[in-house]
Amino acid sequence: MALQDLTPQLRTRLSRMERAVGWFVLLAAALLVFGFAYYLRTTAMRKGWFVPKATYFTFTERATGLKVGDPVVLMGFEVGEIASIDTMEPWSPYNVYVEFQIKEPYNGYLWTGVRGSRAKVITADFLGKRVLEVTKGEDGYPAYRFNPLREVTRAEAAASPLRGQWKLAQEYYDARGTNLLLKALAPVDDESLATLAQLGVERFRVFNAREERKVPTAVWHDRDGGYLAFVPVTPKTNLYWLPSDETPAVTERLEKLLAQVETALPNFLSLTNQIAAVLANGVNLTSNLNAVAISVQPAASNLSYITAQLRTPGSLGEWALGTNVQRRTDAVLENAAVTIAHADTNLTALVENLARSLDNLADITSNLNAQVQANTNMLGSISSAVVNADDLVQGLKRHWLLRSAFKTPTATNAPPAQQLKSPRDPDRR
Repeated sequence: MALQDLTPQLRTRLSRMERAVGWFVLLAAALLVFGFAYYLRTTAMRKGWFVPKATYFTFTERATGLKVGDPVVLMGFEVGEIASIDTMEPWSPYNVYVEFQIKEPYNGYLWTGVRGSRAKVITADFLGKRVLEVTKGEDGYPAYRFNPLREVTRAEAAASPLRGQWKLAQEYYDARGTNLLLKALAPVDDESLATLAQLGVERFRVFNAREERKVPTAVWHDRDGGYLAFVPVTPKTNLYWLPSDETPAVTERLEKLLAQVETALPNFLSLTNQIAAVLANGVNLTSNLNAVAISVQPAASNLSYITAQLRTPGSLGEWALGTNVQRRTDAVLENAAVTIAHADTNLTALVENLARSLDNLADITSNLNAQVQANTNMLGSISSAVVNADDLVQGLKRHWLLRSAFKTPTATNAPPAQQLKSPRDPDRR
């Protein structure tokens, strides 16, 4: 149907709908452009696309657990990322070349010097992942500078009105090369110009401290003792090198641990056999002590019965020894009877104490087992201690004082069938 065939009301309504659809399309396009711009801005801020960066490099033994794009950490903060990882030449003393970038303002933490910054490759988890961490420098100079670098003469520096904004870009020593006269980044003033005149320096490099660029302008060179112009065209020769401290991967450490366990396992098994022998000797010792206690009980009963007969009125002891002696003898025998009566109790307590000692020995052996698992160097000392303990127990068995305690128990004399009676007893026939 042609548009002119429609009524004026339909044509008016259709034109309004077309305008609404057009506005909707324009609004959707504007929202799409705004969302894409916001995404680009967020990504740029997160990636640091518009933040000044400086490039460093280091060497590692292997690239295990490292990949391009991994973050670089400084004091727990992500301050950059790894830019490239590559192998070195076959004749090179180094194995792996790692290049990484550090964002501003964190470049100010990376310094040169003996106690300067270092690159550490440390373990991140138990799955072999490693992370590159840079440390904060404690002496030296910043590795990179973002101020304009230029070379001037002494006459130009003395006549320039901008001299107060300049800083030296190099160190200067005395004629012998032992004493440092001017440090890098020192201000260019009359005193420093006089020192340069004494050293015979006509031309020197300076920084303009008032002006700062978005890219590095100079990099420190340890051999020259000063800053050189940064040339990003040759990154492998003009970048600053951070010495590396590398820790082995978790897999390598686990392999070493398993090798140590395999080496220590035979010694541990022999130690358990020796401990079992010591426990068996302890069981034999307790059984012998129990037999000694049983054999002593009849003798103690007979002695108690005899002392009771001697203490009765009109007994042989009272008749032979007299009254005073009898009282003293009664006291002595009473103490002896108490001592003998408690002998069995003491022997029982001794056996119980020995049992507790064996429990403590078991605890010691368990603790010893834990110590052996923690430190395999103790195996030789513990083995010697166990052998000496066994020799001690065998020596005690052969000693004249304890020899009878380890004999086979024999039958004891039976108690008398008829009780002993005093000669003065009227019931005696």
